[in-house]
Amino acid sequence: MTRSSQLLALIFLLIITPLGFATKFYNGIYANWVNNSLGGVFYEIFWCLVIFLICSKLSPFIIASIVFIITSLLEFTQLWNAPFLEIIRKNFIGRTLIGTSFTWTDFSYYLIGCIIGYFLLKLILKISR
Repeated sequence: MTRSSQLLALIFLLIITPLGFATKFYNGIYANWVNNSLGGVFYEIFWCLVIFLICSKLSPFIIASIVFIITSLLEFTQLWNAPFLEIIRKNFIGRTLIGTSFTWTDFSYYLIGCIIGYFLLKLILKISR
């Protein structure tokens, strides 16, 4: 990974992170959808960028695939009310990271986010060459 690809990934991370958090506080039209579904797209893009910064040797496809698989598994943990998970879910960051309720439709937003993340990583690599 070049310095320019790291810088671009960090810039995109600095844009995506507040956008993702903003979806949790949005109160306008379609607020329920924005709060509970659209945020999943930003969540996936966020993790694609983080993994890219940590494991730059992985291809964008592998990164997006790993993110989709892991976040999909996390979605299933929302069916489990283990005491340690409930402790994590008691605060905003915990709820944001591991979620609180299982919804099948979240997988479509995860897929969309990973596809966008894949193309964003490809763009970062192309620009930084």
